[in-house]
This record gives sequence, C-alpha cells and structure tokens, in this order.
Amino acid sequence: MASQKEWATELRSYLPWTQSPLIVSAPMGGFAWSPLATCVSLAGGLGLIGCLNDMAQLSTELTQARSTFASSFNPSIQASKTLPLGVGILAFICKIEDVVRVIEEFKPAVVWLFAAKQLGDYRGWIEALRSASLETKVWVQVGNVESALHVAKHARPDAICLQGADAGGHGFEKGAGIISLVPEAADALKREGFGHIPVLASGGIVDGRGVAAALALGAAGTVMGTRFLASKEVSIHPVAQAAVMEAEDGGQVTKRSKLFDQLKGPNIWPEAYDGRSLVTQSYEDYISGVSLEEIQKLHNEAILEDHRGYSIGRKGRAAIWAGTGVGIVKEVEAAADIVENVRKEARGIMSGLRDFQATVSAEQLIP
Repeated sequence: MASQKEWATELRSYLPWTQSPLIVSAPMGGFAWSPLATCVSLAGGLGLIGCLNDMAQLSTELTQARSTFASSFNPSIQASKTLPLGVGILAFICKIEDVVRVIEEFKPAVVWLFAAKQLGDYRGWIEALRSASLETKVWVQVGNVESALHVAKHARPDAICLQGADAGGHGFEKGAGIISLVPEAADALKREGFGHIPVLASGGIVDGRGVAAALALGAAGTVMGTRFLASKEVSIHPVAQAAVMEAEDGGQVTKRSKLFDQLKGPNIWPEAYDGRSLVTQSYEDYISGVSLEEIQKLHNEAILEDHRGYSIGRKGRAAIWAGTGVGIVKEVEAAADIVENVRKEARGIMSGLRDFQATVSAEQLIP
C-alpha cells in the first residue's frame, strides 16, 4: 500500500500548484462555478466546477477560468500542464460524448465522476475521458466500502473520494461517517491490491480540525462543500446563505431524505441516493403527514417568488443542501481565506500532534 506521503507526491505530480494538506472544494452543482473554483485553486487548493448537464454553460465557465488563470502570476499555476481545476460530472444525467468534447477542449486537471446509474458505468466513462485528455485525471466519488472496491477493480480511477453520511447534498442513502468509512475502505483497498489509489475524505469537514482528523484516518486529502456555501464567491441565494449561517446543532437541523428530490416532481436520482438538506417547512409537513402532492404544490408556488422558496427559521419550502458541519460555519469569507485559514489550522494541529508524539517517545526512554 502506498503511504500518505507517496499519495501526496502522486497528487502533486499533476496538481503542482496545490499545497499540503490538500483541500478540495466540492463540485456543488448550481453553486460552484468558475469564481469559486479558480479562487480555491489560486489559494493552493483544488477548485471544482459542478456541472448540471449544460455543456454550453460548462464551456463558458471553463473559458472564464482559463482567462483568470492566464492572468495569474503564480508560477505553479503557470507550470500546470492542465487547466488547474476540476469538473464535477453527474454521470446519471450527462452523456459521455457531450462531456468528452468539453474535456478534450479544456483539459482540466481532474474530472470528478459521481452518481452513475450503475457502478459498472464508470469504466466506460473513464476510458472515454482518458482518450479525450491523457493528462486529465479521473476521480470517482463513492459512499461505502463495496462500491470503492468495485470501482477500483473495474474502473481503475486515479483517486477515490469517500463521502461519509454527514455530507450535505447527495450521497449514498446507506452509508457511514468518515471516521469508520475511510480507514475500513483504505484497508479493504490495500487487501485487494489497490492500495496505490489515493483516497480523499468528504462529509462533515468544515475546518482545520476536520482536515487533521481525516488525515489521521488515512486520507490523502479532504473535500469541503458546506464550508464554501459561506464563501463570497459561491453562487447562492442570500436567504439560503443566511439560513446556513444561522444553523446550529448540525445533526439536528439537517436531515437526509428522498423527499428533497421530490419537491419539484418525480425523483430522477438513482435509487441508491438521497440528499441531506437543512430542515425546511416542506420536510416538517412531510413528517406531519401532509400529502406529497400538497407539499409539491406549495413548493412550486414558493420558488416563483423573489426568495425562491428559501427562508430562515426552517420555514422555507426549497431544499438547502448542507452537511452536519453547518453548525460550525459562522462567517462568510473569501474562498481564498477559507482555504488558507483551514490549511493553517490543520498544520498547527498536526504539528501539535508531532510534539505530543515526541513527548511520549521521550517518556518511554525514562527508566
């Protein structure tokens, strides 16, 4: 099995502008566009653009990103052989041939695949993407040990993102938190001969403490989504952002449910997935026994208003995707500051742990 140091070296080989520990902004579809992704990458992280199956819009965003990076004086950015960001693709709704044309033109550093209809679909995706851009690496997001092993064996991705149950937005309906998921999956991959594939952790991580913890669990890097909902560059309705900022006790004010994908109409997501949102009036009505038809009616009326169905105080009708770490998020900051502050905090914690280990080692020498 490759060590975390070897994983880090491999990742830096095609992400030369990044700094350790690796911090990735999640490909939040509809929220993470070029302004957020470029700022994260320019701060030494890996920014991801979330695609919603609109290839024209994705091309526009990548064109803007290319222009932003071209004006950067960062030598590490300029040294990259690829466009120094990633693109998140929802494999169950996007067509391979449409995505391939965009990747072939812009050659992003990473394509992040998520939510294929079947795990076996990832192999075809990865083969097509590698043919389109040899320099582009392909990462796959999964949510349990079985899927990690299947993808490693049959699709051979360049990295695997292990998304824990605390994550906001969409993920496996049945899963575990990263505290057990990451080490168990890493051990299983090692046993099956896939220990060379780096694993990244996602779900509930919003600060340097979470990053340090994920690294201690064996991850090569960490992914944050909810934290960047409180960034200045994210594309989010101000009322939805205010709801994120007021949230407290994240495990209570967020819920996982398929309801959130039924608010507009039929749920189009694969059966294995549900989503975590802030608790809303729609959800409260649902558990109180209000019919789905009535909930949908009220939701679809609300989203036509200026507030788009969002509200503080859990009174909104629209879903606000957020993870359990939302209660720790208390300030809107520039994305670059988020990356730099989280990285600094994580480094400080890890330095303290090294000092602790040195103290323990010294004590063991005392007779």
